[in-house]
Amino acid sequence: MIRRVLLVEDEPSLILTVRDRLINEGYGVEVAADGETAIGLARRGAFDVILLDIALPVKNGFDVCRDLRAHGVTTPVLMLTARGQVIDRILGLKLGADDYLTKPFDMMELLARIEALLRRSRNLAGTAAESYAFGDVRVDFRRAEVMRNSDAVEISGLELKLLRYLIEHRGAVITRQELLDKVWGYDATPVTRTVDVHVASLRQKLEQNPSRPEFIVTVHGLGYKFLG
Repeated sequence: MIRRVLLVEDEPSLILTVRDRLINEGYGVEVAADGETAIGLARRGAFDVILLDIALPVKNGFDVCRDLRAHGVTTPVLMLTARGQVIDRILGLKLGADDYLTKPFDMMELLARIEALLRRSRNLAGTAAESYAFGDVRVDFRRAEVMRNSDAVEISGLELKLLRYLIEHRGAVITRQELLDKVWGYDATPVTRTVDVHVASLRQKLEQNPSRPEFIVTVHGLGYKFLG
């Protein structure tokens, strides 16, 4: 089956380069050159991955990502950005992006990131029917649904996979590097705060008091532990 990619980019030379390479690798590619068009295509089309630039006409990539998640679009999003500031990357992840890549990037790395996102998506879709409850939260991994006090919680596919890994290894101390290897599926740089950002997001959504978490706890100097 051909994997479909939505490339959201307004730089003609980059569109040409990325689109041609993806097509040569066997992907189906559709292009949106502005944020509004991207939202319309993403909501109507069945894409496997969205490559989303931040600096876009009409509506920027941050707003696009936020609106897609608000409308229930769970397609993995890889943000492409020329911005090197950590705060921009953190904002993208908090708005629902699954990964980011800073321009200029190597095409081999882009392909590896796309493959990692597809692999995570397949793993999540293929999980066995099961659920898990802790506190006032109930997780249905088969349906990819999280409920808290009978209210649906908006959660990304990556957040759900992270939560699943923590639950499956409850009671054990899990390092950030292990989470990067097992959940993200690629070798991230040691200085990345990707794990911390996603853990903080889960705490905001699932903990009664995110500043003093009861279930997803920090083991200082080591990593995280799930108690539930």
